[in-house]
Amino acid sequence: MTPDPSAELDRATGAHSSGRDRLKSYAVGFGFAVLLTAASFLAAVSPFVWTPGVPVLLAVLAIAQMGVHLVFFLHVSSAPDSTNTVLALAFGIFVVGLVVFGSIIIMANLDHNIMPMEKLMQMQR
Repeated sequence: MTPDPSAELDRATGAHSSGRDRLKSYAVGFGFAVLLTAASFLAAVSPFVWTPGVPVLLAVLAIAQMGVHLVFFLHVSSAPDSTNTVLALAFGIFVVGLVVFGSIIIMANLDHNIMPMEKLMQMQR
């Protein structure tokens, strides 16, 4: 029985049929991760990058690094059997965003409403 060539095309990026495919995925992911890490260190010290643009470039490289980890190491893909994984990831991102942005709103409100230190010191006299 010969393998169906269309079965290879039907597989999603994160799905693997054998240990060899999984090892190849890990090796490719490791290569991308090392390349992105080296690019981040190079961008931080390179005189060729516009200095105010370094944080933006580092943020882009960090997002790309997260994508590499999700696809190659955590095997999050668009395959039908990984719907629960994608939903759990989306919910986790939502909760983290809610905590971070909620904390920022609370701290901004406190900063706006707190009494300045000079007035506080005058009240204690």
